[in-house]
Formats: sequence, structure tokens, C-alpha cells
Amino acid sequence: MRTKILTVVAALAGAALVSGPFAWAEPEPYLVGRGISDVTGPAAENGMMGYSKFDQKTTGIHQRLRSRAYVVVDRASNKRVAYVNADLAMIFRAVQEGVLTKLQAKYGSTYTRENLLLSATHTHSGPGGQSHNLAYNLSILGMQPQALAAVVDGITESVVEAHEDLKPGSISLGFGELTNASVNRSRVAFDKNPDKGAFPAGIDPQMTVLKFRQSGNDVGAISWFATHNTSITNANTLISPDNKGYAAYQWEHDDKGVRYLDNTAGFVATFANTNAGDMSPNLNLKPGSGPTDNEFENARIIGERQNRKAQEIYNGPQTAVSGGVDSRMRFVDMSAVQVEGKYMSTGQSGTTCSGVVGASTIAGSVEDGPAIPGFSEGMQSPWKKLFEPLQMEVPQWLRDCQFPKASLVPTGLIGATPNIVPMQIVRIGQLHLIAMPGEVTITAGLRIRKTVAAELGVPVQNVLIQGYANDYSQYVTTPEEYDSQQYEGGSTLFGRNTTPAYQQEMGKLAASMKAGSALPAGPNPGKPPFTDINLQTGVVLDDKPADKKYGDVLSAPKASYARGETVTAVFVTGHPKNNLHRNHTFLEVQRQVNGQWQRVADDGDWSTRYKWERVGIAFSNATITWQIPADTPAGTYRIVHHGDEKSGWTGRITGFTGATAGFTVG
Repeated sequence: MRTKILTVVAALAGAALVSGPFAWAEPEPYLVGRGISDVTGPAAENGMMGYSKFDQKTTGIHQRLRSRAYVVVDRASNKRVAYVNADLAMIFRAVQEGVLTKLQAKYGSTYTRENLLLSATHTHSGPGGQSHNLAYNLSILGMQPQALAAVVDGITESVVEAHEDLKPGSISLGFGELTNASVNRSRVAFDKNPDKGAFPAGIDPQMTVLKFRQSGNDVGAISWFATHNTSITNANTLISPDNKGYAAYQWEHDDKGVRYLDNTAGFVATFANTNAGDMSPNLNLKPGSGPTDNEFENARIIGERQNRKAQEIYNGPQTAVSGGVDSRMRFVDMSAVQVEGKYMSTGQSGTTCSGVVGASTIAGSVEDGPAIPGFSEGMQSPWKKLFEPLQMEVPQWLRDCQFPKASLVPTGLIGATPNIVPMQIVRIGQLHLIAMPGEVTITAGLRIRKTVAAELGVPVQNVLIQGYANDYSQYVTTPEEYDSQQYEGGSTLFGRNTTPAYQQEMGKLAASMKAGSALPAGPNPGKPPFTDINLQTGVVLDDKPADKKYGDVLSAPKASYARGETVTAVFVTGHPKNNLHRNHTFLEVQRQVNGQWQRVADDGDWSTRYKWERVGIAFSNATITWQIPADTPAGTYRIVHHGDEKSGWTGRITGFTGATAGFTVG
């Protein structure tokens, strides 16, 4: 009898009271952890990734870029997955390898290629140069080690933070629809799909939201929705997370009171992308247009629409996530997949091809931003070294395989784009994520989702494409879309049968997951050639006028301002590459409170801008602006600049701080 009583007491001690004197719930089924860190790369003179525009180099910060991570452990099996979404254009394999190396040095075999999913929001306003594949470093003038290190270190820090944050928790799942934050930018191609009726408006409106709780407290959310993160155009040179970054910032900072530099655990809100290959946020189908004609305002509006819908779903009816945690990953050589007839519309077997860039790739997407102008002229430019490897004729057999593509460059044959890519499926309870190393159109995504859902025996709604994950190999279009050879079709590297090949290979992963069996790892991708080319010059030295000190104010704010006005201050500064100030800031807006200066904003905030400008050869200025928010308390404020200068004599880098005089807001 005593043993039985002790057993009952022990069971009650591990349960959670939900309501009423005798109503008990099961212990929380998962361990849940969340983390966030800074992945902002060089804020000056670093080519930007996304639009392939040679003269689009960073000149400052609109908002900092962040990596958001979640670790989920199934307490029954002790299996875990780590999910990361970062404010980046893409995840490249160089990033994946760097993060795994650092995590395994700290945690051994706890995190592997199989259970770590790295994904990007697809902002086009961040520093590039993080790939080992030449094609993705062209407009950046090569691999940028400092940019790669910033991303690898920041992502690793976010996963470590999530790992260390693990606590008993629960997860729930909700769905909704958002219809005013995307438009089909490739309708000509989309309309060729016989199954286009699945998307009557030509968009994928589904928004999927995971809610994370620890011991009954809300700690985070992931919201998946398909739209390009390109509200901000290729004319911009300030680092920005664009519309999805604003959505995360608004939920975390404005709605939950998170202050990123305070180093305290807070709510982590992620806005991830799905099959956004043909989904644009530019509702008027031209860059920077729709809902307004102001690109930054568009980013704010489209971001806010995603945030408000996500919170509506988050706070609405939710289904408890239950069941196991699992993952499968293998490498597949997409240059030579033999596709079974059951995945082909013709019923006949087919094959994929080595990666080839088409003519329409070079033209770019006119709705979101044209790509490389004067491509052939560039081959005679001072950057000839970058282009020489691309001057290879496309063999006729490859042209035939890629038909009807107008094949320009056999990037897969020369290693400029990857042929061997990672494929992964991650399970969190009833939700399954198909991690795709590229940009998937909504119809291609639906076909892949249906194949995986059928193999797993689960509803299609519970199977999502996680785009821009683990590596990057450009677009995935349906055979019908490919035939149209719009930008997306021309950028589908592996030929007409790319989507059927993904259906087949992802189906194999799903079958393995359902059976609980293992799969071979697949071919080793190896390291491609031309990896270390870098033609971007670094910082030689900083200099300043003889009558000035670093941090001196060159242009001071007015004595007083009203809310809504913009404060501007200009400082003598050094090059931002001297110190990236990750997890810190180049600026502060400070308010005087009881005789002490307190930070109220930094360069991660929407209301501030940090812009760097070279003056002459080695002089440089920092212009800091603060658009005073409408809810700013009356009082005395000042602008502070943190910078670093590099000595031309010793090469030593020294930090400095400058501040304006106080000014009033009221």
C-alpha cells in the first residue's frame, strides 16, 4: 500500500494542474529553447547579396540582421532538432559547414547535418561573399572572410543560446491565410500549370504558426509565409532585414518589449519563408512599388501585415503539437537524377542535368530587380579574373538536356554553382519541414509537399517547404513553368525535370522517416574551385583632418525637436570594417534621466540610420539620423557614435566614442 501511495504522489508531482481541484495534465512533452544573435556583416564596402548588382555595396545600417534559433527535444526519445532562420539572402554550404564545426567543437555529436536546419529569410539587403561557389560571389568581388565569419559566429551563438535555454515546454500549431502581402510575379509561367486551380488568386496564402511555451509562458513563435523579402530595392545600400525582419522586430521589440543589447532572454519571433519563388511583396509588380511608392514604407507595411496575421493565428485556435521529433538528410547529385515515370507528367522516365545558367537569369526579375547588365562587357572589366572561369562553352549534349533554355554558362560543370545539394526533412510532432536548397515556386512546392505528405500519410497542410535552407542552388520550377523560360525557369539549374526529381528524392527521405530506417549519406560535395578569389580591398588605414579627433561632431543637431522630426548628426569616424560591432551598435540615442544618460535606441532600431561615407582617400564620416517616434517622452537627448580607427603606422585598431550636446524633444 505504501509503495502504491508513493507512486501516486510521484505521478502527481510530475503533473501540471490545469483547472479545478482534481484536473491534471501530462508533463510537458518537449524541452524547448530559443536563442537570438547578431549576424550583421561589414557595414561598408562589401558587395550586397541578392540583386547581383556590382555597384551595390554596403554604406551603413538600416537595421541589424539577426539569427533566430529554436531547439526542440522529444523527452520520450531524447531526439532533438535545431531550427535556425537568419536575416540573410541565402544559406550557403560554407555557412553550414562553419556552424557545424563550431557546434561540434562545443557539443560533440549532439548537432549534425541531419538534425540542424539552417534557413534564411531571403533579404536582398545584406552583405554577401559567404559562398564557396564562384557564381554567388561574382558581384561581391569574391569570397569575403569577414562576412562569412560574422554569419557563422552569429548563427552558432543563437543555437548555443537556444541549447542552454532548454526547459520543459509545449508547442502548438495554427493556420491562417494572408492575402495582401504577396502577388505572383511570374503569372505567364504559373498559368501553364494544369494544377494552378489549387491557388485561385495565383498566390499561396497559407500562414503557418508554431507557438513555443516554457512552463506555461510564451517564449517564441515561427511564422511561415511565402513572399519574397524584396520590398527594398537594389538602389539601397544600407543593411536591412526587409519586410520579414521588420515583422520580427515589431513583434519582439514593439509588442514584447525585447531590447536586443540588454542580454536578457526575451520573446523570439521568426518570420520564415516557404515556397516564395514566384511570390513578390511588390504588389504593383515593379521594384519598390506597392502598397506605396516608398520602399522602406513598403517593407514596414508588408512586415506589419505578416506580424499582425501571425499574432492573430498565435492567439487564436491552436492544436497541441504531439508526437516525435525526427530528421533525415542526405546529399543528392542533382546533375544526374534518374526520375521515375510516376513523377513525370508524360509517364516516361527522365533525367536532370548539370547546372546551367540561362539567358533569362542574367536579365533578372523585372518585378523585383533586374540582375547583371552588360554581362559580356564585364568579362573585359578589371574583374576579368572573376569571369575567366565562366568563359566555357555549354556542350551540345547539355544544351539538349536543358532545352528549351537558352544556355549561357555551364556553372555546374565548373563548380561555380553546386550540383550536389543537401536534402532534408525535419519533423516536430505533426509538422514536417522540407528543407530545400533553393527558391521554390508555389506550384512546384505543392507538388513536392503532396509527394512527401502521401509517403508520410499526413495532411498536406502539415507539410511545409522551408526554402533557402542548408545551401543554395537557385530556382525550382515545374516542367510547365520551365518551358516558359521566365526568370525563374531560366534560373532552374538542373533542367526541366527539377521538380519531379525533388519529388522523388524527398519522397525517399519521407519513406525512410516513416519506416524508421537509415539512408546513405550520399556523395561528398567536396570543395569547389575558385573558392578563395577576393578582389575587394580591405582597410589600409584611417585618417582625419589635422584639427579633428575621431568622434568629433562635424554637424550638430538643432537645440530642440518635435516628435516626428528627424535628428541628424555627422561625426569624424573610421572604417566600419575595423570592428563590426556585432551584438553591439555603431550608434546610441540616449535620454538624460536623473542626471544619467540611458540608451533608448541603437542601430538595430527602425527609427535610426547609420550611414558611412568615404571622404577623399582615407577620411570618413558617419551620418546618424533618428526619426523621433510619436510616443517619445519629452526630455533631453543626445546622439552617440561608437567607431574604430586603424593606424597607418602600426595597423593597430583603436575604438573611440563621440557624442553630441544635448537637445530637447517635446
